[in-house]
Amino acid sequence: MSDDIDENENVSTETEAEDPWAGALEEQADTEASAAPTDGVQAATLDNLQDDSVEAGDEVNLDVILDIPVTIAMEIGRTTISIRNLLQLNQGSVVELDRLAGEPMDVLVNGTLVAHGEVVVVNEKFGIRLTDVISATERLKKLR
Repeated sequence: MSDDIDENENVSTETEAEDPWAGALEEQADTEASAAPTDGVQAATLDNLQDDSVEAGDEVNLDVILDIPVTIAMEIGRTTISIRNLLQLNQGSVVELDRLAGEPMDVLVNGTLVAHGEVVVVNEKFGIRLTDVISATERLKKLR
């Protein structure tokens, strides 16, 4: 019987010598297994988090983001076609869009609709005159 105990001690010592973490992990597991729950332990209580959403009329400091570049795109319309039809397009081809002539264009900022407008020409350059701006509350609703 004493030979068995000696062999187990040698194995434990060899394991600790080969892997210093093995002994520490075994000791931690033994400690956690033998630890009895202490009396008087209470569950942590958390305060309710406040809703920080922007309400109409609240002041918002935008100075932090004023210099961040954004991409503005004007969209005349969209359509869906098959790759076969796409490959057959050449100069002079007409692609039908989902908008009627005279309908306002969409103004997108980083892919988010922010306004509608109409095309204008100023000093031989195209521009857009905004006819309807989407309210901030409507834009926030679409982000959620």
